[in-house]
Amino acid sequence: MAEILSVIADGGGEQVALPARLGAECLSALPVTGVGVALMTADGPSGVVLAATDRRARQLEELQFALGEGPCVEASGSGRPVLQPDLAATGSAGSARWPRFGAAALDAGVHAIFAFPLRVGAIHVGVLDLYRDTPGPLATLELADALAFADAATVVILHLQDHDEHGGVSAALTGPIDSQAEVHQATGMITIQVGISLAEALLRLRAHAYATGRTVSAVAADVVNRRLYFDDSELGAITQRDDRS
Repeated sequence: MAEILSVIADGGGEQVALPARLGAECLSALPVTGVGVALMTADGPSGVVLAATDRRARQLEELQFALGEGPCVEASGSGRPVLQPDLAATGSAGSARWPRFGAAALDAGVHAIFAFPLRVGAIHVGVLDLYRDTPGPLATLELADALAFADAATVVILHLQDHDEHGGVSAALTGPIDSQAEVHQATGMITIQVGISLAEALLRLRAHAYATGRTVSAVAADVVNRRLYFDDSELGAITQRDDRS
């Protein structure tokens, strides 16, 4: 994952282009013909497509939002990758895994789909979808690479939520701790509270900021001032505390 983040960060340009660069790198590294990255909520697709390597990939992402079904919906809901190496085997009417989406994908010439949920704990961040024109599974090493791209996509999305606050793209993406002292301090506190690594603590911090629509710095300030406490619950953790207690 670190190598992927380093490559896309070194590309320069606007930070909002990071998902597109990640999609392009994924397309180059894996035997697929299309890549999509879409935001998700606990209720399903948000309708926001952050990256699509071609028009067909974008159409398929948008179709899953419109229909409320498809591999990205299933992967995000279950929290597990959905690997469908032969869509035609399950795409016929009456027995389809995704009756409407499956037929539309086959009509578009897609025969294999691999969807990877982007989540931190129970917080839904997004989905990485890989499309292929020909049927067939991903090999073991290819699957491992796809999972690494999914981890990198999670970091990218959480980073973009707070991108206005940070100057250096490479440092913010690849470093385990942000440069700001308060974020650094909050990350260390979460590490102790939950018993996790610094990298995982920073992901938890960013995921909570993403889920609540706040900046990472604002959430970090609450942690440092003991207004917010992270625990090891499924939701990642949040217990509000009253300063007067």
